[in-house]
Amino acid sequence: MNNEIKIMSFNLRMDTEYDGINRFRNRIDRVMEVINSEDPDIIGFQEVTDYMRTVMRESLKNYTVVGCGRSRDYHDEAMLIAFKHSDCELISLDNIWLSKTPKIPGTNYGGDNSGCPRMYTIARLKHKNCPTPFNFINTHLDHQGANARYLGAMQLVQAISERDEKFIMTGDFNATPDSPEIKLITDALAYRGAIDCTEGFPPTFHAFGKIPESQWVKIDYIFTDGKCIKSYPVPDIMEDGKYYSDHNAVVSIIEL
Repeated sequence: MNNEIKIMSFNLRMDTEYDGINRFRNRIDRVMEVINSEDPDIIGFQEVTDYMRTVMRESLKNYTVVGCGRSRDYHDEAMLIAFKHSDCELISLDNIWLSKTPKIPGTNYGGDNSGCPRMYTIARLKHKNCPTPFNFINTHLDHQGANARYLGAMQLVQAISERDEKFIMTGDFNATPDSPEIKLITDALAYRGAIDCTEGFPPTFHAFGKIPESQWVKIDYIFTDGKCIKSYPVPDIMEDGKYYSDHNAVVSIIEL
């Protein structure tokens, strides 16, 4: 049996007038070009606001799209998961906040955490190519607080460790590869053979080219305790003044 699954992590960049020509509603066609060209089995999206959730659910005809907003009223940015409904069966779904009270919507760790709630969405899926179910986790760690990111990484590690089945985790971790929070994930899950499929990647955040290339950083990841067959960032070349996002989408073909 071919146990390979194609995974994408894709920070869409929230829809805001501040981005001008690169506002999300001006980039929708380019976003869909990336998805249709790569044709992933499962996608972890970050920064998906209410309007964007509607657009993605209407546009991704071949996918089931799940997840909720991070705020107390379940609006605001979501960590959406999209999976091909012809290939995947959803067994269970949960939305968990990165906080001391993970079941209370809109909460965070406080301290150096920004004012933004942070969370992860976890879907237990059965893919037709795989003999057993696995857990797919999608997250977006805090952009401001290093301690908040570390605590969030600890919570993610704990969630993975509590489950015996294989896992795949996508996300914008707002942390470079040498940061404590990224090392925590790989070191703490080394006993499971967990790896960073994006190891050695070039920078994935370019801010629509608004910052010097020397300030571009790699902050987007795909982790798994499966086998990474092939991984790559999707090139984001400006066309008519527009990028497809301020992040590169990243792709991995994983064998579970």
